[in-house]
Amino acid sequence: MAALTADDLAPAKRRQLLTRLVGQARARGLADLFKPKAAVRWMADTVAEVAPHVPIRDLATLRRHFPGLDDEELADRLVRNAARATAGVGAAGGGVAAVEWAVTPTLLSAPVLLAAETVTVVAIELKLIGELHEVHGVPLPTGGTQRAVALVQSWAGQRGINPMMPGVGVSAALGTAARKELRDTLLKRFGRNLTTLGPFLTGAAVASYLNRRSTRNLAEQLRRDLRKQGRELPGSRPALP
Repeated sequence: MAALTADDLAPAKRRQLLTRLVGQARARGLADLFKPKAAVRWMADTVAEVAPHVPIRDLATLRRHFPGLDDEELADRLVRNAARATAGVGAAGGGVAAVEWAVTPTLLSAPVLLAAETVTVVAIELKLIGELHEVHGVPLPTGGTQRAVALVQSWAGQRGINPMMPGVGVSAALGTAARKELRDTLLKRFGRNLTTLGPFLTGAAVASYLNRRSTRNLAEQLRRDLRKQGRELPGSRPALP
């Protein structure tokens, strides 16, 4: 999952990793993914499990990786790369689905493919959320658990992290209203990813476009919120214009 969040992953490697992820999901006995509630429950549990391990670069690392860019250009580059990555996941998922159409019995794995694709896109967007917070000068909570909770809440609510909120455990936070919000948002994404199952490569093209658009929309909403928070935080560096 961490490897799938990389900026510069080759299409063939992305498809290979996604196929491996689907295989691992099958191995865990996810037959109940035919049931939407079971699928969403598995995705929510997986997102909570993955979130602490998403590789988020701090500002100093980002400046080393993208030298010569000011804050606004750096944020634009991160959004562009993340949108390309989620589009690539849609294309890879569509490619796998094309094989599923060619061999009808393997359509039994379609719900697993959709769930794996959805969780992968969420992981890429969690990384984007964390790195945009770095660029905009809004600090992430310290500690793996607190940071993971904040990232998941930010993704589910399509808003910036509030650094003034007290930290709680992942299980506690995602077991209340935050978990319901996460499940609702995942259900919307899961339904949208049904386009992946289009015959031949039509699903790949549509899924790629929708993933790219959703990632960009998330980033636009988040950056508006982060600009506002950056102006309001005491002692923070100036927010991006």
